[in-house]
Amino acid sequence: MKKHEDMVHFEPAEKVVQILKNKTQNDNSLFFRVLVAYYFTKVASMMRTNIKTHDRGVIPVGMYALNLSTSGSGKGYSTNMVEEQVINQFRDRFTNETFPKISEKNLAKLAIKRSIKTGEDDETSIQRVTQEFEDLGALLFSFDDASPQGVKQMRHKLLMSKSGSVNLEIDEIGSNLLGSVPVLNTFLELYDVGKIKQKLIKNTGENKRNEDIDGRTPTNMMLFGTPNKLLNGGKIEEEFYSMLNTGYARRCIFGYHKKPKTDITMSPEEIYDMLTDTAMDEYLLELSTKLGRLADPVNFGQTLTLTKDVALQLIEYKLDCDIKSDAMKEHEEIMKSEMSHRYYKALKLAGAYAFIDGSFEVAEDHLHHAIKLVEESGEAFKAILTRERNYVKLAKYISEVGREITQVDLVEDLPFYRGSAAQKNEQMALAIAYGYKNNIIIKKSFSDGIEFLQGESMDVTDLDKMQISYSQNITENFQPDIAPFSDLHKLVKASGYHYAAHKYIDGYRNSSNLIPGFNLVILDVDHGITLSAAQNLLKDYKALFSTTKSHTKQTNRFRIILPLSHTVKLKSDAYSKFMENVFNWLPFEVDTATKDCARKWESFNGDHHYQDGDLLDATLFIPQTRKEEEQTKTYLDNNGLSNMERWFHLNTNSGNRSDHLVRYALILVDNGYSIENIRNSVLQFNSKLKDQLEEEEVNNTILITAMKAVTKRDIALSNSSQP
Repeated sequence: MKKHEDMVHFEPAEKVVQILKNKTQNDNSLFFRVLVAYYFTKVASMMRTNIKTHDRGVIPVGMYALNLSTSGSGKGYSTNMVEEQVINQFRDRFTNETFPKISEKNLAKLAIKRSIKTGEDDETSIQRVTQEFEDLGALLFSFDDASPQGVKQMRHKLLMSKSGSVNLEIDEIGSNLLGSVPVLNTFLELYDVGKIKQKLIKNTGENKRNEDIDGRTPTNMMLFGTPNKLLNGGKIEEEFYSMLNTGYARRCIFGYHKKPKTDITMSPEEIYDMLTDTAMDEYLLELSTKLGRLADPVNFGQTLTLTKDVALQLIEYKLDCDIKSDAMKEHEEIMKSEMSHRYYKALKLAGAYAFIDGSFEVAEDHLHHAIKLVEESGEAFKAILTRERNYVKLAKYISEVGREITQVDLVEDLPFYRGSAAQKNEQMALAIAYGYKNNIIIKKSFSDGIEFLQGESMDVTDLDKMQISYSQNITENFQPDIAPFSDLHKLVKASGYHYAAHKYIDGYRNSSNLIPGFNLVILDVDHGITLSAAQNLLKDYKALFSTTKSHTKQTNRFRIILPLSHTVKLKSDAYSKFMENVFNWLPFEVDTATKDCARKWESFNGDHHYQDGDLLDATLFIPQTRKEEEQTKTYLDNNGLSNMERWFHLNTNSGNRSDHLVRYALILVDNGYSIENIRNSVLQFNSKLKDQLEEEEVNNTILITAMKAVTKRDIALSNSSQP
């Protein structure tokens, strides 16, 4: 069998689809494909077209569809167009000629059958049967609302006539779903072969129970609607998921469009020519005439056959769907059900295509056309299940609105942000959690007891585009520039230059001229840690280390430039708080004056060293965010520890205790500690670990390593001090 992507759509249907796309100026094909397929199937099922299978016996042609598209995509226009210009001749001929003729013949047979059973004369029996048939009301070619009793009454009329099908077509299903649950439950039972269990009702003079007729009635259903109404995150969506679980996932062919796609490059004249193209109307008239001829009683009740080759291809498709279904996770139960039943939906649709083609068998092409649409339906179904949730929309709204907002703004602007305070809090918590993982920062602040929210969608840092500004003056003419991180040493070491991590209006460097947006953190280290110790502590992070003009072997003074994971846009006060959070995170002290957004650094041709590693996670330090709150709580929980102790404490666990204690001891060696001070510090730090090492192990492993390092250090210092 061909690959699905190599199959093509049913040509007569695809021509109508293209016309509908042109007429509506909507380039989304799937909605129109599902629409046209439904009406073709409806035509075939009204004529009681069946398929004789090799394994399931005879099954009726029929189709259930859920077709979702946004308002303005042409749902009403295209539906009216198909009804008035495509199936109009079929509908008129079927209701006025074929249905009465077939009904008359079958009512006579039914009357004779009953007269034999009851002993009543034929004429009286025919009168009774005819009256019963008329009392059931007129044939409805389709209906948009019904009760289960009404459906069964219509079925009884169709069973008596042995023609026609039950066709439910509900528009705005999101608004009508809850009221339609009873009839939709009835349709669940009717899908496979058009049979349903009868309900026992009390027989009275006013409410007489009709004699049950064993038989099948083909059933079709089309549910239209907008995605937002149906997938509203509330009770309607909950009921919709219940429907999918109870069987509609495997029964329906799905269409799903989140927004119409319009070709805005066309000129008004081009659009006018396309809309008034007479060739489109000519084709629709030709197709309508063809469908009208199919309503001839000679085409009624056809049973289409399958060749063995086509049956084998259907089995191959079923096996392929089963394999894919089995590979899905257990929690994907709805998707597994839809996948494993695609072959049956394709078979029913293939029968409809064969009838429209005037064929007496379901050919290979008909099956391929049907599989093509069913596979597209499967992708639409997956998109429905994995669509953008309301909490995602909430997070994006907060990040894109571009200003501080309150709960009032959310309620007024977002239709889905409704319900109790608890429901809103839950939705907000989910939005923050989503942002936490998807580069959206949502900040909270309070003023006079009112909660203010502000969000930002952050760009991931490109290491070839680090933001920097520089000047040969101290304050003026700071030129903004973009540079690769690997080239920053050229600026850091350039004679006569000053540089900053921010850009400034008109190049004038002060906090009031700040242009928010930075992706570098620049730190000055003047005391308390050696250069090699700092490199060791930050060895997991990408960084540029550069010595300053006051650096000596005895007194290490250097600069650390760390690229951030994201570009962060903060005003002056928030930037200061951001940098304070960085200072708290670091395992050693730095010059806190670098928290000034107008801070500049003077270039100096000292030593420099790049090291590879992870980018510093900017989201840990942004003020008024969930991650910052978690970081702050961690600092408070470890308030009795020094910066370095806290650093190692937070990064040490049962799997790396020994390695981290060695690393901690060697940092102390680098910083000039005596072996006794190192021993005391390591043992004290070990005692603060939740899962500490035995003191004997510390003495026999960690401190032995430290002692060797101290000896090596002291020898090197002694040699360097000799003339």
